[in-house]
Amino acid sequence: MFITQSKTAGISRPFLPDDLFTAIEELKQELNAVILAHYYQEPDIQDIADYIGDSLGLSQQAAATDADVIVFAGVHFMAETAKILNPNKLVLLPDLDAGCSLADSCPPDEFAAFKAAHPNHFVVSYINCSAAIKALSDIICTSSNSVKIVNQIPEDRPIIFAPDKNLGRYVMEQTGRDLVLWEGACLVHELFSEKKIVQLKIEHPEAEIIAHPECEPQVLRHADYIGSTTALLKYCQQSQSEAFIVATEPGIIHQMQKDAPHKQFIPAPALNNCACNECPHMRLNTLEKLYLAMKNRQPEITLTEDTRVAALKPIQRMLEMS
Repeated sequence: MFITQSKTAGISRPFLPDDLFTAIEELKQELNAVILAHYYQEPDIQDIADYIGDSLGLSQQAAATDADVIVFAGVHFMAETAKILNPNKLVLLPDLDAGCSLADSCPPDEFAAFKAAHPNHFVVSYINCSAAIKALSDIICTSSNSVKIVNQIPEDRPIIFAPDKNLGRYVMEQTGRDLVLWEGACLVHELFSEKKIVQLKIEHPEAEIIAHPECEPQVLRHADYIGSTTALLKYCQQSQSEAFIVATEPGIIHQMQKDAPHKQFIPAPALNNCACNECPHMRLNTLEKLYLAMKNRQPEITLTEDTRVAALKPIQRMLEMS
């Protein structure tokens, strides 16, 4: 295979094959690797992945895989979850800086103090959190199963819900439960402009507004349908509507267009004219970095065994209750 190297502004770039798709497929066979990708990844990564899904689906795939190497095209907490479930497998993340604003909004030491201030509370943590937060939790949930999980907790048991306040508010509305919320949020889902979404609806009256429950309440109240990324994808396939205003990270639109090429998908606009509704962390992963991670067997996700074991229990509980 022909390999190239280039220099930009005096900086040497690593050798890369001309055909990255073929090179990645060859490495996948060599390593007995599986590539798991979130819907918010760039289209090329989605197209080469063995499985594309939301946080719940990716967790289930990570738990079930018999691959020796898991290449996780997502963000850090997702790859951590795969490592928690597969301590003896090599888990690679194309870019270690692919973090999460929501996970970062919940520092473990501060959350431990918050938990101590609410004794006897059952801790439900959204999967978009660090392994350290998972280790402090009683059960993990995703946007797909959060309502189902909370509905299974005895009504006389007080609940802390962390770290996403917007998802927590949505769960409260759907379940009627009074949750103690940690005040965290996803930067991407907080930046959608209610005013611009309303303007888009005026311009496209035939379009349905679909939204992820991480969006703020003023956006959700305009939504015709609210659901996880997988739920939004399925809804677009089944709906009779021909156009949708999509209020979540626009990477999902790639799959929506593949599944329903005759339909129109309009990204919900942010507060200003930037591409702020694109997750900057998710977009750090590229096809080139994915290839190099497999080629070099790094960056590798590692965890202390104490943290891993403590975080495993609430994840297993979620998988059992889902």
